[in-house]
Amino acid sequence: MRIAILSRNPKLYSTKRLVEAGTNLGHQVDVIDTMHCYMDITSNKPSVRYKGKPLPYYDAVVPRIGASVTFYGTSVVRQFEMMGTYSINESVAISRSRDKLRSLQLLSRKGIGMPRTGFANHPDNIGDLIKNVGGAPVVIKLLEGTQGIGVVLADTQKTAEAIIEAFMGLEANILVQEYIKEAGGADIRCLVVGGKVVAAMKRQAAPGEFRSNLHRGGSASVVRLSPEERKTAVDAAKTMGLNMCGVDILRSNAGPVVMEVNSSPGLEGIESATGKDVASMIIDCIVKNAKPFSNKTKGKG
Repeated sequence: MRIAILSRNPKLYSTKRLVEAGTNLGHQVDVIDTMHCYMDITSNKPSVRYKGKPLPYYDAVVPRIGASVTFYGTSVVRQFEMMGTYSINESVAISRSRDKLRSLQLLSRKGIGMPRTGFANHPDNIGDLIKNVGGAPVVIKLLEGTQGIGVVLADTQKTAEAIIEAFMGLEANILVQEYIKEAGGADIRCLVVGGKVVAAMKRQAAPGEFRSNLHRGGSASVVRLSPEERKTAVDAAKTMGLNMCGVDILRSNAGPVVMEVNSSPGLEGIESATGKDVASMIIDCIVKNAKPFSNKTKGKG
């Protein structure tokens, strides 16, 4: 097969591992910088050009698109879909997952466990907004934040009100969520590929920190999932329409709750913690499912 990895940096661990896994399994794998692609949107003959030449037909693409380039990146993925190329994560699903509010609304509709969450626009609603998620302490999140950036823990009602007012004064979109104290600064990253949890790790926040992201100094270790946790991760991925994703879960007194579904999860932490060859599992999933024009949405809606 001919597979394209859409990545801005061929030296990143995840990109290198996907190239290595695909090559070892006998496939031709090319790394293409998403932002250097440009599209020829011609009636009945869509194509993608790159460095002055039309790209050849690829059987499949693996989007490794950063949050800061979501709009253009998903446009490129959509163009490949229009050409009949299979994408392990479809453009529509990636866009859906990058909108934290939309993601939570979809998960909520499907009855998937999640923290009580509030979203509001007008400062007059702040007091009731905090009360409605269970009162302080609360977690306040920027909708556009990634890797733990833009996530604040407010210990008291007054602190929460001040932070929310500050964010609203900057016209930033925020979510207010209940603080799951019993999680103890730890979460579980489940790697879902092809409708199955293929690897899972527990991420523990550094001392004095409540965010468990590895980018913020958190540590990772192997974890054994309960059947309920495994089902929650698979259901979350299915709800978002993602064939490959990271599902972040907290262990609450009410059961597992989903914090986020990441359509472009890093592989280094989970491969190191579990010793599993996740990259090869992703390539195997592509080989099993890649057929011309086989994406369900075909770039629509």
